[in-house]
Amino acid sequence: MASFSSFKVHLLSPLDAFLCPREVKTNQNAGLIKLIACLTMLIDHAGKMLFPHIPQMRLIGRLAFPLFAYGIAVGAVYTRDPFRYLKRIVILALISQPLYAIGLDHENAAMYAIPFLDNPIASVWAFYIHSWQKPSILLSLSLGLCILICLRKRQWLMAFAVYVLCERFSANLDYGIGGIRLMLLFYALCEHPVAALAAVTAYMLSWAGGTGYIFFGHSFGMRIFALPAAVFACLPLRSRLHLPRWLTYGFYPAHLAVLAVLSKVP
Repeated sequence: MASFSSFKVHLLSPLDAFLCPREVKTNQNAGLIKLIACLTMLIDHAGKMLFPHIPQMRLIGRLAFPLFAYGIAVGAVYTRDPFRYLKRIVILALISQPLYAIGLDHENAAMYAIPFLDNPIASVWAFYIHSWQKPSILLSLSLGLCILICLRKRQWLMAFAVYVLCERFSANLDYGIGGIRLMLLFYALCEHPVAALAAVTAYMLSWAGGTGYIFFGHSFGMRIFALPAAVFACLPLRSRLHLPRWLTYGFYPAHLAVLAVLSKVP
């Protein structure tokens, strides 16, 4: 029995180290990563809603999601209270969803099916519920973080179940299952900068397949412009830049509210 237990520990140790990293040796410039992610997201969303005639803004915006995904992976490694961290992201998603629908023009007829004056409570409820027909990036980040926390807690079956759920509803998630896999890759390789750079670059090249842009004889979609984010995320850098928590969490709903107002101005 003792020999079997020793064999089991020896077999699971590499897997445990791979799925439960204890430190981050890739980019530790957390403040700078958050700042660039927020700014590129703002450029992307402003390009969509206010300056559709400047497509370059949307291309710059491709950098945002990989940086947010990396930030979630780093947070999953270092947070002292994983479930409190997850709760903050989920609450932010719940608050921001209607702003996302309005600010980025994802409204639908069902949101306005019940006149407010006829039944205010039912009207507000329908507006909110149907705004989730196209969820924001925060749902994808929340689900990815949930998987990472399960891995950190060594809840393998729960992590697998959430991953299968994400696979099943990939079409309903912003960035789909591909975004979830990117978070997993950042998390699993955060102790190995060289391996992370190689694996993440290869994955993002594969994920960027599509039409519209030709590089070196190969056709890619818009995601090819997210590739520099892989390099930046995997560089083993440090800095003292620190952003207040209220700013990093408040920026998402705040910029959506501003866009919602500006997009409605004639």
